[in-house]
Amino acid sequence: MSSAVIVFPGSNCDRDLATAIKLVTGKAPAMVWHRDPDLPEGTDFIAVPGGFSYGDYLRSGAMAARSPIMRAVADAAGKGTPVLGICNGFQVLTEAGLLPGALMRNAGLHFVCRTVGLKVDNSQSIFTSAYQSAEDMAVPVAHHDGNFQADAETLDRLEGDGRVAFRYTEAVNGSARNIAGILNAQGNVLGMMPHPERVVEDAHGGTDGRRLFEGLLEAVA
Repeated sequence: MSSAVIVFPGSNCDRDLATAIKLVTGKAPAMVWHRDPDLPEGTDFIAVPGGFSYGDYLRSGAMAARSPIMRAVADAAGKGTPVLGICNGFQVLTEAGLLPGALMRNAGLHFVCRTVGLKVDNSQSIFTSAYQSAEDMAVPVAHHDGNFQADAETLDRLEGDGRVAFRYTEAVNGSARNIAGILNAQGNVLGMMPHPERVVEDAHGGTDGRRLFEGLLEAVA
């Protein structure tokens, strides 16, 4: 699987994500700078990492969403290429219009940095196929603007169409209906606030995130 990790000024999880992808796939991803106009030819999977792109200036992800490379990411997503956005990457994908809703300041206005409980809401996507439906996971979060919000009609549609991938099992940031990760209508774009790349080997204290990458590898292969 040929993959690409998008790098913005302020990204701080790009290397973590690249390491996780290489560990699972055996092949290092291309590190693509945000000013590049194109993705490497033959890219099978695109990852948008966490961090504080552009220092979260204006709104988290707002400036990164307008970087030149995001046009190529949107084109690839429209053709079915899997795209995963984690934390700030989730914010970038909503700001770019690849996913609905918005990520607001956390309830209580505090930065949240700890391991939280997740439940797999949809195990039928290319990102979650290695998990069981309703399976519990423990995955770290580290965000200040992770409070997912959308209007009631959008939330009902996400739930009705099976596009909620993960939910928090506890109060974390005030997200509507405890939503922690969502899919686009085609099912090939996933945005999630928790960091699966931080739980891919025993040295991390857990491996609950590893199967996301393993399932994706199998689906793409």
